[in-house]
Amino acid sequence: MSDDLAEVYKTTFPALVRFLYRKVWDAERAADLAQEAFARAVEHRPEDPKGWLFVVAANLARDEARREIRERRHLTLLKSEAQANAAVNGTAEDAMEADARRERVRVALERLSPRDKEALLLWDAGLSYDQIAAHTGLARGAIGTTLARARRRLVEAYDAESEGPNVARG
Repeated sequence: MSDDLAEVYKTTFPALVRFLYRKVWDAERAADLAQEAFARAVEHRPEDPKGWLFVVAANLARDEARREIRERRHLTLLKSEAQANAAVNGTAEDAMEADARRERVRVALERLSPRDKEALLLWDAGLSYDQIAAHTGLARGAIGTTLARARRRLVEAYDAESEGPNVARG
């Protein structure tokens, strides 16, 4: 770490952690995010390190919030999957219902474009945005938008599938 950045660290780190704490409401996570911001500052060597650090820290906190939302959605899907698996051990009717839900998910996935399907499945497998970008050839900055749209399209396709073939759509 350069001498200038070391001085900025001494004078700014506590304020940066307080700033981040008010965004993530977890002192340990706030300190980790502040460390990440400083690690990036060492790599990028910004001209105005203090201002740069707060911008990067705010972006990291925003990304953290988005990640938590995605994880909650993912956990909801996993919970549904676990319930479907439990239904297999239940009555024959429960098993048929679980099979029908899995089939609707499969059909909904098939309705997605290959790019959307691939991005969703890679994300579901736990790959990072950088890894998804490298695998799909998409720009890293486009991954979040691609995933958001793909999730929306998957939900729409699933809902359309569960409405059944006799429902008129406008």
